[in-house]
Amino acid sequence: MIFDKDGNITIITQEKASVKTLVNNIEQVYDKYKNDHIIVNLSSLDSISLEDIIEFLRISNTHRGDKKSFVVVSDKVDLDAMPDEICVVPTMHEAYDIIEMEDIERDLGF
Repeated sequence: MIFDKDGNITIITQEKASVKTLVNNIEQVYDKYKNDHIIVNLSSLDSISLEDIIEFLRISNTHRGDKKSFVVVSDKVDLDAMPDEICVVPTMHEAYDIIEMEDIERDLGF
């Protein structure tokens, strides 16, 4: 698990361990990153299931409830099968775009 910081965005990249392990690790250090937007980059993993994505739902709901963006990046999932409650995009560029759009929406009071 690699943590990178880009302004007010924390990028968490998972390379080897299971998604369940990643979620547990994020929950343990969440207080350190709760004031940043979070991008979880799963692009390096070989396969991602819907169940793997659902593991992030609790963290995503908490984070979005605090008016911060939470985006998962993976090009190995069926985006149409993803639940509406979690934001999953295929590229890092799209993750940054989502955060920018959500910031604008928050500024406008949506």
